[in-house]
Amino acid sequence: MEWLVRECMEAAGCSLEVRAAFVGEDILVCLQGGERPHLGCVVQTEPRESLTGDGSVSATSSVLNYPGHKDEVVCRYVAEKISRELKRRVVCTGGFHKDGINVDEIREVQMAVEVVTEKLVGRLR
Repeated sequence: MEWLVRECMEAAGCSLEVRAAFVGEDILVCLQGGERPHLGCVVQTEPRESLTGDGSVSATSSVLNYPGHKDEVVCRYVAEKISRELKRRVVCTGGFHKDGINVDEIREVQMAVEVVTEKLVGRLR
């Protein structure tokens, strides 16, 4: 497998890197960053018709977290956004850690993840 897409940004004074690759028709994404990149969770998504009945696409997710890790927030966002937009199964794994991170820095990381995910979607199309 070869990583086809790589996007990097700074967030909360740390680097954030997201890589993606096709595995057959599916997509594998790895998010890492902060002072200690790690694997804090795994999110797998399946695109489906939205329950609203308006014909839009949504995604169903399954999540595995290591105890004490909050990486689900960012990895779930990435997996579900890519799954909805590209109508493919997605697995996203990874983690972002910064000691003493504050509320503003957390929001900065979340915003950076949103920007990086938009770029990934465009490049994976």
